[in-house]
Amino acid sequence: MTDVIVRPAVQGEMPVIRRLIREYPNLLMQSDLPRIQSYFVAEHQGRIVGCCALQIYSLRLAEIRSLAVATDFVRHGVGRSLVDACQRRAEERGIKQVMAVTSSPEFFEKNGFSTFKRERIALFFDVPQG
Repeated sequence: MTDVIVRPAVQGEMPVIRRLIREYPNLLMQSDLPRIQSYFVAEHQGRIVGCCALQIYSLRLAEIRSLAVATDFVRHGVGRSLVDACQRRAEERGIKQVMAVTSSPEFFEKNGFSTFKRERIALFFDVPQG
């Protein structure tokens, strides 16, 4: 969609960002969200239809977080545009590597991410609940 504008989020937009993220309760972390300065939003005719954050941990590593797109805008390039904005910010800040923890690896692979780069892999431990 060519009439979607991706821009940095501004103060006061966190409630809309939270609302978008809540549309994906089983996929996105709902608490401990990044600060507003980390987010980009996608806007269509004054409506925020997507969000994505770049959480910078160090000059070595940043993470794409909280990528959410309104259901009526899925598969219109909004997610890709948001990830592109995060990747550009990482490059501008001199970040060496950007990661994404995702349930949609195909999407991120299409955007240049790879499962294995050099000898590094991500390992996870499920903490017992109860």
